[in-house]
Amino acid sequence: MTVEAAAKQLGVSPEKIIKTLVVISERSEPFIAIVPGDRKLDLGKLSVIIGSRVRMAKAREVEKITGYSVGALPPVGHGITTYVDRSVLRHERVVGGGGSTHTLVELETKDLIKLVNAVISDITE
Repeated sequence: MTVEAAAKQLGVSPEKIIKTLVVISERSEPFIAIVPGDRKLDLGKLSVIIGSRVRMAKAREVEKITGYSVGALPPVGHGITTYVDRSVLRHERVVGGGGSTHTLVELETKDLIKLVNAVISDITE
């Protein structure tokens, strides 16, 4: 489900929808980046923070690493270092992928941060 479709269906602004993205470092390490639906991940900023260039994972890599397809990836439960854009903290609750392309999950932002042991950073353009 796209951010726009989810926002329209729920009657919320796209910034309350979070995107859970998988990136791969030059050392082949996976990381997760969580950004608001109205923003784009800045791979350069994330590369500096991680200390290694990163690229977006291909769809098959996302599925292999997480067990979920792109568009269904939940923000929690992966045990992978997770970076959350600071702007996500502006919202008390956020909505993300729920494990299938037809399911969403709503979480309190503070719970999301705790569940993924998030590294809060400025990682969007």
